[in-house]
Amino acid sequence: MTRRGVARWARQPAELLVGLLFPVLMLVMFAYFIGGGMAVEGGSYQEFLVPGMLVVTVAFGLENTMVALTQELDRGIVDRFRSMPIAPSSVLVGRSLLDMAASAAALVVMVGAGLAIGWRWHGSLGAAAAGLGLLLLLRFAMLWVGIHLALVAGRPELVSAVQILVWPVAFLSSAFTSPDTMPGWMGAVAEWNPLSATATALRDLFGNPQWHDGGSWATEHAVPLAVVWPLVLLAVFAPLAVRRYRGLGD
Repeated sequence: MTRRGVARWARQPAELLVGLLFPVLMLVMFAYFIGGGMAVEGGSYQEFLVPGMLVVTVAFGLENTMVALTQELDRGIVDRFRSMPIAPSSVLVGRSLLDMAASAAALVVMVGAGLAIGWRWHGSLGAAAAGLGLLLLLRFAMLWVGIHLALVAGRPELVSAVQILVWPVAFLSSAFTSPDTMPGWMGAVAEWNPLSATATALRDLFGNPQWHDGGSWATEHAVPLAVVWPLVLLAVFAPLAVRRYRGLGD
């Protein structure tokens, strides 16, 4: 199933290229259009921004997997797979491995773009590798959320309505600015956002500046929270997705 998706990339590379370049465009926009008016204590806005943009990169792009899955549902391709003597999980697992490969490539591109605009990590290579591991873990968890929602939606035209929910989740986080600058209730929600946990953990691991004074329990324990949140999402949505897949056509 994964090889099948790679073959599709070879025939239609535009989809993959757009997924790689869109986060870079967002990074440049925030760094140069907005970053000039931002001041972060202990470092530059670029060093604050890049970890957040890495988190946003793994949060966005789910629509490609969701659209592909719903198109195959709509065309009856998934029904053909389900009638074949293959593991029921192979379709979903193959799709998730394909998505993870694309996500890893997007992170490599984003790290390169971050270095080009002046971002640097100041921790050890081990800490940097741990940060990238947290990003892939978050992506894997969000991917299963997307697979479940795609199976629920069932049709490609409904995916855009679901995908739009990613935007408020991404902006209601510490990816671009500190929750301290938000209204009280909104800042509290942002601090407990799974994306905020990973963004704050990355800044700690990369030695990049944070934008908070003291902070809440969620801020002070961002690294363990960045592990717990994806595991909770996986524990909830992976079984739901598999159950939904097995129940197709019933």
